[in-house]
Amino acid sequence: MRASLIQIDVNPDESINSRRRRVGSLVREQRGADLVVLPELWTVGAFAYDLFDAEAETPRGTTAQAMSEAARDAGVWLHAGSVPERDEDGTLYNTSLVFSPDGALAESYRKIHRFGFDQGEAVLMGAGDRLATVALPQLTLGLSTCYDLRFPELFRGLVDAGAQAFVVSAGWPERRRSHWTLLARARAVENQAYVLACGTAGTHAGVAQAGHSLVVDPWGDVLAEAGSGEEILTVDLDPARVAETRESFPALKDRVLNVQRATSNPGPRSSPRP
Repeated sequence: MRASLIQIDVNPDESINSRRRRVGSLVREQRGADLVVLPELWTVGAFAYDLFDAEAETPRGTTAQAMSEAARDAGVWLHAGSVPERDEDGTLYNTSLVFSPDGALAESYRKIHRFGFDQGEAVLMGAGDRLATVALPQLTLGLSTCYDLRFPELFRGLVDAGAQAFVVSAGWPERRRSHWTLLARARAVENQAYVLACGTAGTHAGVAQAGHSLVVDPWGDVLAEAGSGEEILTVDLDPARVAETRESFPALKDRVLNVQRATSNPGPRSSPRP
């Protein structure tokens, strides 16, 4: 299975319409791949909060139509990154879109964990409430977006839903790049799954982007990693590697805790130590 991750430079000097056309061309150039992945909010920039409302669209809006056509022309499964989506009730969501090789919208995922600590995305956008997977002919993808990467319980849920690989579409900042690579490898190791982590390059809204998109195998080894600029990573994956890893080192079978069902027993109270 061949996967291509397109690490897009989100340059504020390039218009959204121009970038949309350019990215469509880049997707079409990946003919021969099975899966193409784009970053989070690549039309506006993940930190360009002032554009979220003005550029919000539906899952069948301008970006979706352009990416649907690109997927069909290239004959690929396309994880088209995410767009600011406006729901019928006016709520905004950070929504990922996945298209099949015939251009049909196969799945969408509203980002569950919003970044910002009571500002930015955390207050401007609603939170998704549903895990999402996509069954490709070769394996099943679990969908996640950027800040989701810090919450391992989401990925455990995706494993329980059958995921053998995770797509992490992101706009991760350069100042926390070490966390980006560390957490991508951790999610691969603890779930014995491929991780395809695709971020943006450049600087937007004054925030330098980490770039360094990467593909990690189920044993935690980095198969490929991009640099800091716009770049396309193309990697051949072996879907059988997931089952082989889980069978040869069956750590997932030893799970004994279900956090959602766990009860708390704090024990006797004691005075805090000085």
